[in-house]
Amino acid sequence: MVAVVKPIGQAEHISDEEWAVRVDLAAAYRLVDMYGWSDLIGTHISARVPGPEDHFLLNPYGMLFDEITASSLIKVDLDGNEIGESEFKVNPAGFTIHSAVHMSNPELTCVMHTHTAAGTSVATQKDGILPINQHALLALYQVAYHDYEGPATDHDERARIVADLGDKRILVLRNHGLLTVGESIGEAFVWMYRAERACKMQLAFQQSGAELHPISEEVQQITMERARSAQGANGRRPTGKLEWPALLRKLDKVDTSYKS
Repeated sequence: MVAVVKPIGQAEHISDEEWAVRVDLAAAYRLVDMYGWSDLIGTHISARVPGPEDHFLLNPYGMLFDEITASSLIKVDLDGNEIGESEFKVNPAGFTIHSAVHMSNPELTCVMHTHTAAGTSVATQKDGILPINQHALLALYQVAYHDYEGPATDHDERARIVADLGDKRILVLRNHGLLTVGESIGEAFVWMYRAERACKMQLAFQQSGAELHPISEEVQQITMERARSAQGANGRRPTGKLEWPALLRKLDKVDTSYKS
C-alpha cells in the first residue's frame, strides 16, 4: 500500500486508512484490465476496510474496470447492505463469493476473481493445473478446487467455498474461473498473476501437440518446498511485497485517474 492524499472535496467520513485501501483497490481493477483479465462488468475484487466494522469494498456493478476510481468503489457490510450512497449496486454473486472469505478470515484482506480464457479453460479440465513446468510448481502448493454450483447467489455456498479454500491462496472454481486471496491487495494480485501464467503456459503446451517431458515427483516436491520458503512472509521474495509497488509505478506511467 502506498501513501496517498485524498483529493479536495473527498468525503470527510472516509478515513485516511480507508482511502489508502480504496486507491490500492482501484489500482488493482485498472491493472486487471491492463493485463487483459477483465470480463466487461463481470468478476470482482474486494478489499477489507480497516477497522472493526467488517466492511469491505467492491466494484460498482455496471462500470468497466478501466473506469473504476477510489471514490467510486462501494462499501458493504457482511450482509450485503451498502454503506453510503451510489448510483450503482453490487454484483450479488460477487457479494456471495467475497463475503465467504472475508467472514472466515479477517487476515485475508483481499479477494480477487477472474473469468479469463486461460483460467476458465484450465478450470474446466478434469486435472486442473498440471505440474508440468516451473511456473505451475511455484503456484501449485497454494492451489485448491471448488466444484461449480451455478451462479454464486446462494449464500449456503459460502461455507463450501471456505472449506474448499482451506489455508490456500488460489482457488480454482471448476468450470468457472480463478479466485485468489491475500493479506494485502498486492499479494492477491500476484497470486492471480502466477495462476494465470501457469494456465496460459499449460494451454500453450497442450495446443502444441508436443510430447511432455515430465518433471519427476521428487523434483516437483523440491521445487514447491523452495517456493513455499522463498515466497512466504519471511522469505526472500514475500508474495506481492516487491511486485506491488512496481506495478503501481507501471500503472502511474499510463494513467493516475484511479486515485480520484
